[in-house]
Amino acid sequence: MTQQRYRGSCQCGAVTYEALLSLDQAITCNCSRCQRMGFVLTFTPRENFDLKSGMENLTEYRFNTGTIRHQFCSTCGVESFALGEMPDGAQIAAVNVNCLEGVDPRALATQAVDGRSA
Repeated sequence: MTQQRYRGSCQCGAVTYEALLSLDQAITCNCSRCQRMGFVLTFTPRENFDLKSGMENLTEYRFNTGTIRHQFCSTCGVESFALGEMPDGAQIAAVNVNCLEGVDPRALATQAVDGRSA
């Protein structure tokens, strides 16, 4: 698993971040949110995620069990990341690979996850 530092943002650039990520384990999910949004996701421990700007622009959305805090820009509406917790209590960031600079998410070999049945 190769990790690299990436920069990401929402569409309008109000929300920016940097994260240490591995793209070789990116996923697509068919749950009611991910499928509609077209997410390609990768996960990293929360300490590897650094919000650089836009805290004041973030709006939160929770659904289902409410444990994932979906963060989206209140200006452009793009969800570039979400914050959550693993079953063991570890804090994680789910990063929308579509929002990373210099990355073509469609060129990645992703793993399909059946979130609809979970």
